[in-house]
Amino acid sequence: MTAAAAMMLAACCNKQETATVDPADVVMQNILSRKSVRSYTGDTIPAAVMENLLKAAMAAPSGRDLRPWQMVVMTDKSLYETVFEGNFNMQKFMESGAVVILCADTTFTAPTREDPDGPAVTQVNHLWRDDMGAATENLLLAVEAYGLGACWTACYPYPDRMDPIKKALQLPPTVVPYAVVPIGYPATENQPKDKWDPSRVHYNRW
Repeated sequence: MTAAAAMMLAACCNKQETATVDPADVVMQNILSRKSVRSYTGDTIPAAVMENLLKAAMAAPSGRDLRPWQMVVMTDKSLYETVFEGNFNMQKFMESGAVVILCADTTFTAPTREDPDGPAVTQVNHLWRDDMGAATENLLLAVEAYGLGACWTACYPYPDRMDPIKKALQLPPTVVPYAVVPIGYPATENQPKDKWDPSRVHYNRW
């Protein structure tokens, strides 16, 4: 059951009763229900839902609060052959309701830590990959909460996937396409994987 479904279930309970939903249970269920969906109905995703998905992505933690993310939302399928040229995930993209390209600005402009009161200087953001991973996962969890499906398809660091996007979208030189996420209404039933493995947990020592 997704988080959205759990909330709807609570709302439908008898008004004479006080329905208590533990927020922690809702969040945990949403996380454990997330799965990779690779086939979609092609139905359009409402604009308000898409905006909320992007809000969730941008709520991710970010080193020094630099927020390197830039999101490109693709819905014009006539552009896909150019933007995603040679990408073997093309069928997923074409079936989806939208494709989100999560991009990162790999630099930032600010005073240096050594001279915080000095002039703004363009610097390399060494943490952008961490930030983008967090943003992508937030997006996927929000997709699950809305009863939608998505699949994280790798883009960075593969030139054959990055270069067509950079060229077609005319990304600035410092901006890197990090991940490409098709989003849509699932065409088939999909089940999450149970990835819990206690043997990978270590307490106080390896």
